[in-house]
Amino acid sequence: MSKRIAVVTDSNSGITQSQAKEMGLYVLPMPFMINEETFFEDITLTQEQFYKRLSENADVITSQPSPEEVMKLWDELLETYDEIVHIPMSSGLSGSCQSARMLSENYDGRVQVVNNQRISVTQRQSALDALTLIGRGMDAAAVREFLEEDKFNSSIYIMLDTLYYLKKGGRITPAAAALGTILRLKPVLQIQGEKLDAFAKARTVSQGKTIMVNAIKADMEKRFGGVSADRIWLQIAYTYDREAAEQFKEQVLEVFPGFDVHMDPLSLSIACHIGPGSLALACSRKI
Repeated sequence: MSKRIAVVTDSNSGITQSQAKEMGLYVLPMPFMINEETFFEDITLTQEQFYKRLSENADVITSQPSPEEVMKLWDELLETYDEIVHIPMSSGLSGSCQSARMLSENYDGRVQVVNNQRISVTQRQSALDALTLIGRGMDAAAVREFLEEDKFNSSIYIMLDTLYYLKKGGRITPAAAALGTILRLKPVLQIQGEKLDAFAKARTVSQGKTIMVNAIKADMEKRFGGVSADRIWLQIAYTYDREAAEQFKEQVLEVFPGFDVHMDPLSLSIACHIGPGSLALACSRKI
């Protein structure tokens, strides 16, 4: 008899609670402190409410799910499932992966925590990949090993509309932020593995979009075996401005005809560090 295996991720994947039910996944909502009051993404805090509070200059702080919340979900699932594959956001961007790893040590191997350094649309794809691998008959430990070996087969590039939130969160120096604001630069960041790094500085939005498209194309050619819709998932993510994302999608499809482009809002834990008006282009290799 094959084992019954549950796949758990967190709301950084961009998967909503209702989508999780449809997809056969379980999603831990990420907690936020807004002016010292706790909210949970997609449970007591909508995207609209979040951006309203952000625009009012509220004090927004991201947190990680408490050990009690994580173990409560696991314990409930293990009443009906044999094993769990748990896919938290990238260990380089939050402590929740390390915490989950430590908690899982009390579960005799029944909970396998995947550290594959994904976030947003690529983390979502990992959760879907896990379901595919389970469907192929893999147990939880084998799924974790596969996804961790596959971790560098994805790329994300993010263009920010403003440096204000990075500065506010202490992620860049005030001097660097001030310079970027004076020059009206649109910084393009990248996530490769566990770090969020500077990639390029664009002078205009259209230049920023071109930089991202060219970077993804280069990754496909050099790292993922060529530009092919059969081999690669292509994804767009955005903060707040869906219309801008729709326009960007048209531009992306001109360069990558025949690709099925998945589009999602960026999770609020990322949005609180980069602010509204950001666009991201990502890809991950199909398993």
